Amino acid sequence: MDFTDDLGRIIKFEEKPKRIISLVPSITELLYDLGLEEEIIAVTKFCKYPKEKIKTVEKIGGTKDFDLEKIRSLKPDLIIAVKEENDKERTLEIAKEFPLCVFDITDIDSALSSILKIGKLTGVEENAKKIMQEITNKIQAFSTPKAKKVCYLIWENPMMTIGKNTFISEMLQLAGYENVFSEKKENYFSVSNEELKSKETDLIFLSSEPFPFKEKHQKQFQKQFPNSKVVLVDGEMFTWYGSRILKAIDYFRLLNEKIDKI
Repeated sequence: MDFTDDLGRIIKFEEKPKRIISLVPSITELLYDLGLEEEIIAVTKFCKYPKEKIKTVEKIGGTKDFDLEKIRSLKPDLIIAVKEENDKERTLEIAKEFPLCVFDITDIDSALSSILKIGKLTGVEENAKKIMQEITNKIQAFSTPKAKKVCYLIWENPMMTIGKNTFISEMLQLAGYENVFSEKKENYFSVSNEELKSKETDLIFLSSEPFPFKEKHQKQFQKQFPNSKVVLVDGEMFTWYGSRILKAIDYFRLLNEKIDKI
């Protein structure tokens, strides 16, 4: 079977992959939800779900600095990476030796497409279609509230946020929020206090990842920006694709209810 990944690379498979390594936490969660527990031989140290099962799986380092020698020793017949999350140089280096598929996920459509592609590639297409349909049904049933303007912060010092062409911005829109920096071409960039204050911002979201914002940061930002509501949010719900989108939609509903009461 020939498989074309999102970089246009053609990867040849003689049979269904039986030794899979995931280099992305959200893809790891998806693989388990697709029923591929027996095929997963290694994941990154940042892969967290499902909590109990992930504890016993071999770890090959981080998403950017994964251990090439350990991967070589495991002899995988499929490695799954994501363009934005994994180091390009290391990814292409290991791709010279093992079948490696790279996915480019920037919005909900590409996230759904990746679920189906991974399902086909790993021989669980029907499971993938089921998850896709569940996500589609939830999105269609979700009542998006009137949009509030939000700045979504991913880092404290320097203060960093996101542009329009990101999965986060797409998820904000789904949840009912307008990214105040949607005019920016950069995906991730730093902003000053003055820039943020110049925006008509209803809300400032402090994400739990990659920087772990806490209540102390929330209090600090609320003092700095008294005209905006500062809210701590679960970064996984805005950044993880795959089957996590199912949980994200339920989370958005609860988040909207919480914000309405503030």
